[in-house]
Amino acid sequence: MADKKAQAPEKEVKKKGGKLKLIILLLLVLGILGGGGFAAWKFYLQPKMAGEVAAEAPAEGEGHKPAEEAPATGGQLVTLDSFVVNLSDPMGRRYLKTTMDVEVVDASSAAELTAAMPKVKDTLLLLLSSKSFEDISSMDRKLELKNQIVDRLNLILGKGKVRNVYFTEFVVQ
Repeated sequence: MADKKAQAPEKEVKKKGGKLKLIILLLLVLGILGGGGFAAWKFYLQPKMAGEVAAEAPAEGEGHKPAEEAPATGGQLVTLDSFVVNLSDPMGRRYLKTTMDVEVVDASSAAELTAAMPKVKDTLLLLLSSKSFEDISSMDRKLELKNQIVDRLNLILGKGKVRNVYFTEFVVQ
């Protein structure tokens, strides 16, 4: 009988050890699933949500200038060469490299823009080199620069022929 009593507590110890292992295993699995879910939310779902908010933000804003409006159908894009200019900073060590596409009303306006390319380049070089780093450092200032470029190009080609300017490269160093 003493042998039966000695065997009974050993079985209870094995059962408790098995339950403890099961609980630890379940906590470990829940931790891994929780971490994976958090990582998926942080790296995959959150950037999509931020992109959706950024896409909706311009539609909700007020006071858009004509150069910022969505283009109507029928416009044509003309790609300009890259511009590299020294900025108008006191030390003269900063420069701007930019490439842009110009949206014009129709094909004839695109041909006019191409024909007037020396005037366009001269005008844009003078405008860009007159800017300091502070003049182009924020998003609002970049939008102002885009509007100034549209205005200057419309002076060359004629009013309303240039709809918008899109920066495809904008590097300040």
